[in-house]
Amino acid sequence: MLFALAITALVLVPVVVTFSSFAQVDGDILAHLTEFVLPELVGNTLWLLLGVGIGVSVLGVSLAWLTAMCDFPGRRLFDWALLLPLALPAYVTAFVAIGLLDFTGPLQTWLRESRGITGLPEIRSRGGVILVMSLALYPYVYLIAKNAFATQGAIALEAAQSLGLSRWQGFFRVALPMARPWIAAGLMLALMETLADFGTMAIFNYDTFTTAIYKAWYSLFSLPAAAQLASILILFVLVAVVFEQRSRTRMRYGAVGRSAAQRRIRLSPALAGLAFLYAGTVLAVAFLIPVMQLALWARTVLTDDLDSRYWDFAWHSVLLAGIGALMVAAVALLLAYAGRQRPGAAMTWTQRLATLGYAFPGAVLAVGLFIPVAALDNWLIDRGRSWFGFGGTEILKGTLLIMLLAYLVRFLAVGFGPIDSGLHRITRSIDEAARNLGSSTTALLTRVHFPILRASLLTAATLTFVDIMKEMPITLMTRPFGWDTLAVRVFEMTSEGEWERAALPSLAIVVAGIIPIILLTWRGTRPLD
Repeated sequence: MLFALAITALVLVPVVVTFSSFAQVDGDILAHLTEFVLPELVGNTLWLLLGVGIGVSVLGVSLAWLTAMCDFPGRRLFDWALLLPLALPAYVTAFVAIGLLDFTGPLQTWLRESRGITGLPEIRSRGGVILVMSLALYPYVYLIAKNAFATQGAIALEAAQSLGLSRWQGFFRVALPMARPWIAAGLMLALMETLADFGTMAIFNYDTFTTAIYKAWYSLFSLPAAAQLASILILFVLVAVVFEQRSRTRMRYGAVGRSAAQRRIRLSPALAGLAFLYAGTVLAVAFLIPVMQLALWARTVLTDDLDSRYWDFAWHSVLLAGIGALMVAAVALLLAYAGRQRPGAAMTWTQRLATLGYAFPGAVLAVGLFIPVAALDNWLIDRGRSWFGFGGTEILKGTLLIMLLAYLVRFLAVGFGPIDSGLHRITRSIDEAARNLGSSTTALLTRVHFPILRASLLTAATLTFVDIMKEMPITLMTRPFGWDTLAVRVFEMTSEGEWERAALPSLAIVVAGIIPIILLTWRGTRPLD
């Protein structure tokens, strides 16, 4: 129980620190932020959430319905292939989209020169950001909604038709409302990722709270201002979570049954062709075309960029992701095991609070953890000078400590889900049998539970590894000097408009991102079970 409380306290530290920053208010900076920055940030964030919410809902739900309930050519392929955009970070899709669709890009250049077409919509716009984020994040809704529709089967639709509703009316009035809790869960994940995104917003120069936090820290050199902006972003996150939960408080849902789950709607040849075209277009635009463009760009700079420095980027990424994944898996195992040993409402709430960090953007965690660690660092330096004559300027701030702690807080929920689910599949009779044979609590974990949980631990570590490989704001804002990673390399090259040189590290991240897609497909595991 003490261990679980300690992890919960670690998760809550960034929240407490960011809100306590209002005790140190710089009047000039606060007036500047209030007058010139906050109105734009709030407006941009609200429009972004609205646009991405609509985009991922339309794409995710429609594709989930087609693959789960309809029979058309290529359905088996699209069933898993439509998850591939999860392997492509949104910031990678962003710079590929700009490189292809910008005024000086190949598409507009070809249209002007060969067709005389000008005046196409500007990709560097709010609409462009919403489009890229929707294409990158729709799999969150697709994956969960597909499972919901599959469990309904054709029974719900047939029952609606027997009451005189058309197939379309049955979808909107029966099937869709029944799947609403699952769709809402996927939508919330997508919106959380939207609020947390930094790389895409920086590439599009679209100011939201994450980019403003970075600028307040590195341009205004004001950690309190960055923390104050982070506190407002936390309020956005908490309001979104509470609103979604309250909207479902009085709603009740019932299962239809699985007996007809495999019976699919047979589409006419024309509709089947349209379904294939629609799913294929989404897959091509969201994954295939960006990856092909990355490969073409990477080929042009391969001989120049693939040097010892690049291998350092890759090594740093793999090392940090590996250490972070092991930390998360170990802490998640102990947290889940504490819940098994001491079940109850108190432990349940403790586990929920401990895994709340996934809802916090990386920029918030970077600021919220840097401030107390820096304060502790300064205290240690002062004590070192007075007691031992220590002459250094950094003890903790110049290490990987802040980054790894932020990784742990941010991704503990990712590791906790598979491990906790695995523990729930182990019956209590196994525990009782082991204890009757004289096994202690430690022996029960190491000799009985651990071997059974190997698959769950591997899943948790793999998912965490890939998330850390893609993580940008935490790494960018807390890395020690010289600890650049593949994600940082992408940020630096895209900041200079060097799309070709950003392609090679992006491809490496994509290859790592395909690993959980294989797990999701083969094992039916979700990132947050």
